[in-house]
Amino acid sequence: MASNITSTKAATLTAKAPIPPKRAYVTFLAGNGDYIKGVVGLAKGLRKFKSKYPLVVALLPDVPEDHRKTLVEQGCILKEIEPVCPPDNHTQFAMAYYVINYSKLRIWEFVEYSKMIYLDGDIQVFDNIDHLFDMEDGYFYAVMDCFCEKTWSHTPQYKIGYCQQCPDKVQWPSQLGPKPSLYFNAGMFVYEPSLTVYEDLLTTLKVTTPTPFAEQDYLNMFFRDIYRPIPPIYNLVMAMLWRHPENIELEKAKVVHYCAAGSKPWRYTGKEENMDRKDIKMLVGKWWDIYNDESLDFKNAVATGEAEADEDDEAGLQLQQFFAGLPVQHLKAPSAA
Repeated sequence: MASNITSTKAATLTAKAPIPPKRAYVTFLAGNGDYIKGVVGLAKGLRKFKSKYPLVVALLPDVPEDHRKTLVEQGCILKEIEPVCPPDNHTQFAMAYYVINYSKLRIWEFVEYSKMIYLDGDIQVFDNIDHLFDMEDGYFYAVMDCFCEKTWSHTPQYKIGYCQQCPDKVQWPSQLGPKPSLYFNAGMFVYEPSLTVYEDLLTTLKVTTPTPFAEQDYLNMFFRDIYRPIPPIYNLVMAMLWRHPENIELEKAKVVHYCAAGSKPWRYTGKEENMDRKDIKMLVGKWWDIYNDESLDFKNAVATGEAEADEDDEAGLQLQQFFAGLPVQHLKAPSAA
């Protein structure tokens, strides 16, 4: 009997707890421009609101070494990816730089993580959003977009004044066919990396004609059947403040997307259209408060122990420290072209 009791205790002491799923935030960076400031600000914002999970930066080969060094010093995990280009055609994109955003498709290859939250580099978090990782698997989660800006002028939605943000204002006319599917803004989304999906994304892209909103249109088409909307507080697109203020509770916004012309905090002058508003100035000021807060720099946050609230936090901190001490990781993916 005694030996049985002893063996039971031993089994209890040596039993291993289930390994929790690996999760991370991810963003995208290309070139040697000033978007590096946005990514640094995002890393500090996630740290300010005590996220348990690291920020992975999927970067193209043209990101210079000094920018990479800065990101590693901010606790980011760097993964170099190869560009993804759409098939050759004469499609005009709404913005010239949109074409490079097809490279974001590479993040589906990051299968060392079970679930990831993608955030554009011109996004800032103003609350902890780790709970989004706990939403049901098997779906693509994002915030519905608005069709009211002039960049949508090529669409029937814009021409008739229809917007999914206020679907009762203008009814979709039957002569135009079925009502458009719900359409999300691809600056923020929750997804599950998968090599099968990754290969399908690249294969399907080769036979899909690019459209003005580039990868955003493509992702909307690809994930149409599993897309599930989440509230606009998780991706407050600036234009919503003047296009659909009735749908916005600014004080509750957890994620702000500085995507309107002139709204990038590191370029802000207040001179562009709609940029002299008090709410815009307030949001730009809040971004700078985080960016300039030296206590949120990775080395200072580690020194003060802010990332050590519990065992999960400690594990995340150790992972970030481990990667910070290594050379930049290089992820080489096959070309989609």
